[in-house]
Amino acid sequence: MVMDLGRDAMMLVLLISAPMLLASLVTGLLVSIFQAVTQIHEMTLTFVPKIIASFLVLVIFAPWMLRLLVHFTANLLMNLGMYTR
Repeated sequence: MVMDLGRDAMMLVLLISAPMLLASLVTGLLVSIFQAVTQIHEMTLTFVPKIIASFLVLVIFAPWMLRLLVHFTANLLMNLGMYTR
């Protein structure tokens, strides 16, 4: 039972973090390709697009992430008696 709870928590963490990580990865790849093509090798150029992409993904996926967190928390609290045995 404890292992299932831990597995569910880890899956929740992966699901919630995946959209922002993927957006950051794709943005970093596109900026790197742009830098290679234009031969601009500015180290700080990647930070601003990654932050903007992560923020946009957070705004878009926030309701879905919140729904997952609320469902997990409600399930955890409803089964708290079973977990304490």
